Amino acid sequence: MADKTRFHFTGICGTAMGAVAAAMKQRGFTVTGSDAAVYPPMSDFLRNQGITIAEGYKEEHIPADADVVIIGNAISRGNPEAEAALDRKLLYHSLPEVMKEFFLRGKRNLVVSGTHGKTTTSSMLASVLRDAGKNPGFMIGGLPKNLGCGAYFPDSEFNVLEGDEYDTAFFDKRSKFLHYLPDCVVVNNIEFDHADIYNSLDEIKLTFRRLLNIVPRSGRAFVNGDDPNCLDVSANAPCPVTRVGLGENCDLRIENVSYEPERSSFTLGGVPYSVRMTGEFNVRNAAMAAAAATFAGLSPEEIRAGLENFEGVARRQELKGEVNGIKVVDDFAHHPTAIKLAVQSLRQKFNGDRLWVLFEPRSNTTRRAVFQNELAEALATADCAVVAAIPDLHKIPENDRLDPEKLASDIVRLGGECAYLADVDAIVAYVSERAATGDVIAVLSNGGFGGIHGKLLEALA
Repeated sequence: MADKTRFHFTGICGTAMGAVAAAMKQRGFTVTGSDAAVYPPMSDFLRNQGITIAEGYKEEHIPADADVVIIGNAISRGNPEAEAALDRKLLYHSLPEVMKEFFLRGKRNLVVSGTHGKTTTSSMLASVLRDAGKNPGFMIGGLPKNLGCGAYFPDSEFNVLEGDEYDTAFFDKRSKFLHYLPDCVVVNNIEFDHADIYNSLDEIKLTFRRLLNIVPRSGRAFVNGDDPNCLDVSANAPCPVTRVGLGENCDLRIENVSYEPERSSFTLGGVPYSVRMTGEFNVRNAAMAAAAATFAGLSPEEIRAGLENFEGVARRQELKGEVNGIKVVDDFAHHPTAIKLAVQSLRQKFNGDRLWVLFEPRSNTTRRAVFQNELAEALATADCAVVAAIPDLHKIPENDRLDPEKLASDIVRLGGECAYLADVDAIVAYVSERAATGDVIAVLSNGGFGGIHGKLLEALA
């Protein structure tokens, strides 16, 4: 790819695609792109960089003189530009391949992986490095409040990458994180997820083994020493491994944990740290970020200051508003374990308040029956739960689908309170009639959930 100068991005308005396109343009390459949904802020950002964006996917949107077509993860066979790249025998690559060649080779790449906590941990780590003056590149699947954007590729010694085990592209079914040339890997935890591409936990463990298999001898893997799956995956890893956690078998122990409504404090290997977030899982996230930052050469004082400055990530326990003493909180949790942890953390943050959880089963896994029982157990830990209809139900085979009505009745059977309501307006009406001063309403979805946050605040007012 070294002699190529003209790049076309199919699916350019994704966070990472757009950031890489802009960085390529800044390095003097000719960059064009197209996307089905061209709207601000990404469209404005790209146009300000001087990048021409075509709306929609059409064969003619790929310039006749394009050297390379970069095909986004969301693009599948049948897309006119993907078909044109194949028909014209063009050189085409996935985004991770392009990142590897132009931004990661020769750098110190810190890859944060695991089923839960990737976004928060990688955001913490990038923020700590930036506060310490390292100006890291980063690619994060959320919006860290300290960083202002989800992806950025300056010419820096360091890159922080949220390492996703999801597949790379329609033509490359390896996990994305296998392209990231890791110097250091964090494995927060390992559970079954992504039921649309993995058939079993063993398949997921295999891809994590492959990740640890490419960490160099001079690198390091920090794994959750309290997670049996992490211990199993790292047992025969060829790179140095440090087990991080609360248990006695951990090499680097989290101790002296204390929680206040707005912060959590702990020591890691005897060194004290504090973060303005609540819940055990955020302590674990912060400990992993501190461990990786230490590996990168930062002092405890630099790490402590960076963690103290960390403001969190959009859509992670984010207070959207308060009306008549009723708080509406946005959270991204969609896996049963993440839901349980979110409930636990919200209880620590809002001690004694009645907790509502409004859940939209929207991810590829939660729309399937694979977690039918586990979702009931997780949602039953709230005081009141509401289950919404499954979006895009037609995309899931009928015998694989989650049954949301059964989910609601199972939550009641487990001692919880729950209603299944098919649409957003019905949910808003139901909750606003029953919510009282002092309640906390947590909205759990990995999508927009029909703008329910604003509608709720309006109805409560």
